[in-house]
Amino acid sequence: MHEITDFMTRDHRSCDACLVAVEAAVEGGAWERAGTEFARFRDAMLNHFSVEESVLFPRFEERTGMYRGPTQVMRGEHVQMRQLLAAAETALAERDADDYMGNAETLLIMMQQHNVKEENVLYPMCDQHLADQLENLLPELRAQIDEHLTSPSR
Repeated sequence: MHEITDFMTRDHRSCDACLVAVEAAVEGGAWERAGTEFARFRDAMLNHFSVEESVLFPRFEERTGMYRGPTQVMRGEHVQMRQLLAAAETALAERDADDYMGNAETLLIMMQQHNVKEENVLYPMCDQHLADQLENLLPELRAQIDEHLTSPSR
């Protein structure tokens, strides 16, 4: 069973789709739409990080005793991606397509590398070590992801 892997991977793909929508708007010079789509993307990414950092990672660390392992690496990458999100947002606000695209490309590469590590290493480890907690853990993950999807800012 790969329930955590499957669920969290679906959220990765949802975030990816949001980024594609921003890029299309920027390329078309539709700055207002780009801003709206970027807010959706940023909020989805920050929510994903929050779900991992407040729910999934602490459960994994508590169960395995691994506090300086893969979750520490992922948290560090979240910090870097938050910085890239902020830089991209600034470029977008300034309607600087080149600067935005540069930051977005760096962010996309980082997201792809990060997602591969989570989807192929960390999430399967979570599925293995947290299998007996799925009954409570999956609804908690789902509630936080779904709450974001239905929030008024979205």
